[in-house]
Amino acid sequence: MLSENDGLRPVVAYFCMEVGLDPALPTYAGGLGMLAGDTLSSAADLGIPMVGVTLLHRKGYFRQHLDEKGAQAETAATWTPETLLEAVPEHVSVTIEGRPVRIRAWLYGLTGISGHTVPVYFLDTALPENTAWDRTLTDHLYGGDSHYRLCQEVILGLGGAAMLAAIGYRNVQVYHMNEGHSALLTLAVAMELSEGSSIGELSQVTMNAVRRRCVFTTHTPVPAGHDRFPASLVSQVLGEELTSALQSGRCFLDGILNMTYLAFSFSHYVNGVSMHHEEIAHSMFPNYPINSITNGVHAVNWTSPSFKEVFDRHIPEWRWDNLYLRYAVSIDLGDIREAHAHAKQALMNEVRERTGEVLDPEVLTIGFARRATAYKRADLLFSDLDRLTRIVSRAGPLQVLYGGKAHPNDDGGKRLIQSIFAAAAALRDKVKIVYLEEYDMSLAKYVCSGVDLWLNTPQKPFEASGTSGMKAALNGVPSLSVLDGWWIEGNVEGVTGWAIGDTWEAESDPARETSSLYDKLEQVIVPMFYQRPDEYSRVMRWAIAINGSYYNAQRMLLQYLNNAYVSTSGALWSPKYPHEYDHG
Repeated sequence: MLSENDGLRPVVAYFCMEVGLDPALPTYAGGLGMLAGDTLSSAADLGIPMVGVTLLHRKGYFRQHLDEKGAQAETAATWTPETLLEAVPEHVSVTIEGRPVRIRAWLYGLTGISGHTVPVYFLDTALPENTAWDRTLTDHLYGGDSHYRLCQEVILGLGGAAMLAAIGYRNVQVYHMNEGHSALLTLAVAMELSEGSSIGELSQVTMNAVRRRCVFTTHTPVPAGHDRFPASLVSQVLGEELTSALQSGRCFLDGILNMTYLAFSFSHYVNGVSMHHEEIAHSMFPNYPINSITNGVHAVNWTSPSFKEVFDRHIPEWRWDNLYLRYAVSIDLGDIREAHAHAKQALMNEVRERTGEVLDPEVLTIGFARRATAYKRADLLFSDLDRLTRIVSRAGPLQVLYGGKAHPNDDGGKRLIQSIFAAAAALRDKVKIVYLEEYDMSLAKYVCSGVDLWLNTPQKPFEASGTSGMKAALNGVPSLSVLDGWWIEGNVEGVTGWAIGDTWEAESDPARETSSLYDKLEQVIVPMFYQRPDEYSRVMRWAIAINGSYYNAQRMLLQYLNNAYVSTSGALWSPKYPHEYDHG
């Protein structure tokens, strides 16, 4: 519960459709949810006054089941929030299709190294006073049709803003929309400014006032990733008054409400999630000013126990100031190798327990774990099985771990998984390939820290940022990646890892990229791993010192604070200093 003073403190309200906080809470699908959880965790560490708002997803994203040929089936990821979250007594209502829909919330408290707690509220419509269909609106993450999705976005945007007000947050200085799913909260801000009266047509004064309080982060250069709803559906769900308000704010284009345009129109600060993504976003949305803040991951969450021990011993300041990881350059290579060996063995044990497959800890192990969708090109490694076989025979053995779910409606992604199973069968006696079912946060921690090389092969220019390679870098795992997203910034060739392709092109050339991938493996990486282990360990150390020290959520959040939050809200945050932390 909030005290009077708590409610009056200025806060940042961070809205996201999915938030990944704990493996026991299936409230995330992938990178967006992981980023949201890492952001909120870093806010707790830094003592930033932030509150998170998301949906409960009682049936989660889904549980993945793969048969012997890689065909994916799905079941609901049902869980019991009552055993893991704290019920919030306040209830609110939103109007959907002219009827009231009641919403309650569940609380998860994130306490950081500073002792500061960031509350995260999960919105839930499973209440007896709602209709049977309305009770399902917070069941499925990214499920249902456009009608279901728009109703969910009403719950998140309008319902989330109403819930914060009911709980007692009376001084929300900044609303941060992490992707466009929560963009309807801009209407809630407009209604707040109108002090309960009908908002009618949105005046320029009102629109400017809303903008001063809103920040928007766009995450995808893939057109299908931007939610669009026809005006007829918007009018059906929201009613005439709110639809007219959106129309007066010029939020419709050719009769379609694009949630990304809506967020753009009502935000004073908009950013992409990498330097290159800013350029791509400008080309997609040329009429809006767009900045960039490259993503980062929560360093402590994603560092393996063995590397935590090494960092604590050599760089004790790293936990409260991740930039100190720069000093990893002074860590003895033997310590790097030993810490990685522990992480690798933990991964091998986890794979054996989950699958029965026995991997060899002495063999160069490649990791690829991403959402299974066509542009990620998870099967690029298998473009030429004969060439891959020759690499193994000439340079040294390989084993490959895969993981990732395909959206239930993504037939192309499902076929991609099956193609990897087919490659594994074809290479059975030459390259050991294991596809790990039900890839989630807990498994990701083993894979990102335990493999020897992180592989990333997106089709350019569709990788907005990516964060899995950042998690690997914290554990001394270098990347072999297409130059897209964050890797354009993070790659120092032969130092932090290796690029697939030695020159820059705006779009992918599959033949050239495949050739480069095989050349780097055969001529550089595999020989270095087996013949020059000290040199490989130096690359591992540089991955930590250069990329681990920078591509973390602490740096990212401080950039948001300085560039997006404080610009309109003044003194929102006073930093904690090292001597203020309890190091026990």
